Amino acid sequence: MRVVIVTGRMVQSLRRVVEPVGVDGPAVCYQGAVVVDSDWSWLRHEPLGLELAREALDAVLEEGYVPNVYVGDELYVAEVNEWVIAYAGFQQLVPHPVGDLRAWLATEPTKLVCVGESDELDGLELRLRARFGERLYVTKSLPYFLELAAPGVTKAAGLAFLGERLGFSAGRTIAFGDGENDVELLEWAGYGIAVENAHERVKAVADWVCPPASEEGVALVLEALLDSRP
Repeated sequence: MRVVIVTGRMVQSLRRVVEPVGVDGPAVCYQGAVVVDSDWSWLRHEPLGLELAREALDAVLEEGYVPNVYVGDELYVAEVNEWVIAYAGFQQLVPHPVGDLRAWLATEPTKLVCVGESDELDGLELRLRARFGERLYVTKSLPYFLELAAPGVTKAAGLAFLGERLGFSAGRTIAFGDGENDVELLEWAGYGIAVENAHERVKAVADWVCPPASEEGVALVLEALLDSRP
């Protein structure tokens, strides 16, 4: 079996997790906006267009959020505050404060992320979807991270790109997910599995629900698949 990690994380953040345990092979990062090869070189990059990024930045600034901005696999922020410290610590990142993000932004960013209280971000998510429609991909990776990416960017799109390159199909793919940003991934795969602690939207599209992360449900399924092989 080929195992591909599909994540919303930055490339550098994913590397810190997988390299110590010897995981190799290509991966999908940034919700599908970036696909990397086994040597971590970028095979695909679908950034936000600069004008759309500025429009999205204006929209969230009007809502009172100062987002994280990702350019060149680095994290840029207006200033380092408690939210940035918590986020950067969680991902083991070094944030780069630049002051006025609107004046600073001159390069197409890979994505923007608003960090805040889950319930408040739920409302922001609905308003941004109503305002931008299909022009902007809006999703949550975790309850307190609202992510904005280019239209057409999803984990499914990133994995489909990799499937075409490596020769595997959706029909022969099993996908696991837990967050709202995994909905499209499970819909794309021939067999989608949600963990028990997954977002309700993910469980709604899943073909099956495995034990929760606290019980290592994904590992149990993978071990069962390996044990079933002749």
